[in-house]
Amino acid sequence: MSGFTASPCDLPGDPLIPPPPADLSHIKNKRLDLRYARQSEAQSIDLYFPDDYTGRLPLVIYIHGGAFMICDKRDIQLLPYLEVLKHGYALAAVNYRMSGEAIFPAAVHDCKCVVRWLRAHADEYNLDSDRFAAAGGSAGGNLSALLAASAGVAELEDPSQGYADYSAAVQAAVDWYGPTDFTRMDAQLAELGLGPCTHNNDDSPESRYMGRKITELDHAYVNKANPMIYIKKDLPPIFIQHGSMDNIVPILQSKEFVKAIENLLGPGRVRFEILEGAGHADPAFETPENITKVIDFLDTYLK
Repeated sequence: MSGFTASPCDLPGDPLIPPPPADLSHIKNKRLDLRYARQSEAQSIDLYFPDDYTGRLPLVIYIHGGAFMICDKRDIQLLPYLEVLKHGYALAAVNYRMSGEAIFPAAVHDCKCVVRWLRAHADEYNLDSDRFAAAGGSAGGNLSALLAASAGVAELEDPSQGYADYSAAVQAAVDWYGPTDFTRMDAQLAELGLGPCTHNNDDSPESRYMGRKITELDHAYVNKANPMIYIKKDLPPIFIQHGSMDNIVPILQSKEFVKAIENLLGPGRVRFEILEGAGHADPAFETPENITKVIDFLDTYLK
């Protein structure tokens, strides 16, 4: 597998500079820059297909990270997810409105519109609309978890974007080190002796995403970006992985998410794995061995 290095936009102390584009010249079967909505130039996806296939394909919907601020559907964060093409999946890579353009819940509206658009065009692209999974890391992990947990939540959908007659539900999700409870991240980092603890600052990614310093906003509003509050009995299976030494999104974010799922639904709905010693966007997530675990999870629920 072609490897990738952790995105510069996810590394502590580094400037928020977009990572380089991925080399996609070896992918023969692709459709690029398909528009799923018309509110913004950001609202586009790329579709990738196996070289040879017959019948309807299950689909992985990849949502890039980047602190809700930067990065792109075609940068090097995409590379490990291209492995699913070798295992009989199609792959959709998503761009969405980021915090410099539109605040929460615009990004969630966009990701849900993507799912509806893909179902509306399933016949055209030979997709099995009953076998969709969302996957991503960091901000993309949060958005993937929200797609899984918040199906049917009206305030997180914008039917004016189109395809309102189609479902935005996914049948599985992969969440790598996604934040959940924004207002507790600094306290959790301090508890773990990690940091810097800057999520509560007025210029933090979370404050920019929510529209103002998160500690000055109504907590109920900030909590709408928390997938934990939407857990219900029809929650699809979720595979959550998090590094034990993540000093940007503390591992306690995922631990509490897992605990909430298990408390409400019992064991078996969530698969949780701690990558010991791994940091945020650590190369350990994109090793062949780890990608095999992700594909095994997807195969369990989508094949």
